[in-house]
Amino acid sequence: MNPAKVNEYDYINFLIAAQKVFSTTEAARTHPTGEKQVAHDAYTRLLQRIPPDSEALWEEVKPHSLPSSGVLVLDDTTLDKPYARQMELVSRHWSGKHHRVVQGINLVSLVWTIGQGAVRLPCDFRIYHKATDGQTKNDHFRQMLAQANQRGFAPEMVLFDSWYSGLKNLKTMRDYGWTWLTQLKANRTVSQIKGHHRPVSDLRIPYPGLVVHLKGYGWIKVFRIDTPDGDTQYWATSQLDLEIEALAFYALDAWQIEVYHQGLKQFTGIERGQFRRACAQFNHIALAVRAFVRLEFQRIHYQVSWFESKQGVVRDAMRAYLAAPTITLPSTA
Repeated sequence: MNPAKVNEYDYINFLIAAQKVFSTTEAARTHPTGEKQVAHDAYTRLLQRIPPDSEALWEEVKPHSLPSSGVLVLDDTTLDKPYARQMELVSRHWSGKHHRVVQGINLVSLVWTIGQGAVRLPCDFRIYHKATDGQTKNDHFRQMLAQANQRGFAPEMVLFDSWYSGLKNLKTMRDYGWTWLTQLKANRTVSQIKGHHRPVSDLRIPYPGLVVHLKGYGWIKVFRIDTPDGDTQYWATSQLDLEIEALAFYALDAWQIEVYHQGLKQFTGIERGQFRRACAQFNHIALAVRAFVRLEFQRIHYQVSWFESKQGVVRDAMRAYLAAPTITLPSTA
């Protein structure tokens, strides 16, 4: 059997360099002509033979993460696929970007961060598509927590939004000995006296927070935050001595997964994979996440933004083009 002409690193480098078109055909066109030229089928086969998992991602970020420090942030995002008709993994999901249900692929991410954005490293991810594997987003949530626990993580805090604040998820983190911070819906029932439960929105919560009993779980501490836009948020944590000043810093940590998802979509072409088969689409997403890791390393070690790293590829190409002889128009005489 002939050896493969391309590997995963060729595709990752293509995703970093490409600007608008992210397809196997375009990837093949970037190769030199002659003996090193490849057909787009080489990339198609590549995306179908890679194991569809996140192990390769973890092997790359493991040497650069500190499992005993920092925080873990979990959340999901929708990769827009508005025109997809025959793509596997595509279904209807709520989009925070569009504030409505849209068609796309739902990506559930686990990000390790420290220092309010000094480092943002994706450690794991899952694709939520219940019709394929029967798993809910909360099932994927617990699976990633279990995987993180097996990998030796002992974070200062686990951060996530209210969607994942179900009792089963909270008890899983308690079993691992982890503390957590999340938001609660206004109608979540708690009590100051065990057995007398009412919605958290009915409580008079002082500025420093209030220790209450969460039905089915145990004692937690809740905070009420009135935002400048007139909204009210209810934050809850298993760390009963958490101060509101520390809550503000952890909230900044929680926001880093939004920054991560924005950068992932803007600079890696993760939403633009033109693949119908689930395996190829999954591996395109996996390699896009690994492409982001390289952009993040550039940002951390060389103080170069994701935009500058991406734009630098274009600038180098333009310099080479402008240094070439000027193209003249043919004579009309």
